[in-house]
Amino acid sequence: MTDYDFFMDKAIEEAKRAEAVEEVPIGSVIVKDSKVLASGYNLRESTQQPTAHAELLAIEKASQRLGTWRLEDCDLYVTLEPCPMCAGAILQSRVGRVIFGASDPKAGCCGTLMNLPEDGRFNHVTEVISGVKASECAGLLTSFFKKLRERNS
Repeated sequence: MTDYDFFMDKAIEEAKRAEAVEEVPIGSVIVKDSKVLASGYNLRESTQQPTAHAELLAIEKASQRLGTWRLEDCDLYVTLEPCPMCAGAILQSRVGRVIFGASDPKAGCCGTLMNLPEDGRFNHVTEVISGVKASECAGLLTSFFKKLRERNS
């Protein structure tokens, strides 16, 4: 098992926490010096806050824990490719690297629709690594939405 797999498993655990409270199962962890610094999972429905994405919650916790908004020496793992809002927050917080599982054909901004973190026109560039445990991450979402459709039909 690689470090990428190990830490993506931690993000998957967070995604399962989201699913347990009937949230879309997306989870994120921020790693510094090979240790989980912060974690988060989607809470948009629970909080009725459009910004309560897993990545933003983890970034906020990591910044509080470190006492700085600059997360240059941190890696952010997330089960689904970040949306434009989260990709922007990744840039603004200077995350060093983002590692994601499943691609998002509808909102992915780390390589699918566009690649904000690696766009050299910004004053910070974040390395992107995609596809880590992609099928497992995608499976969580597929299963969740299938159950939701069955429940609502």
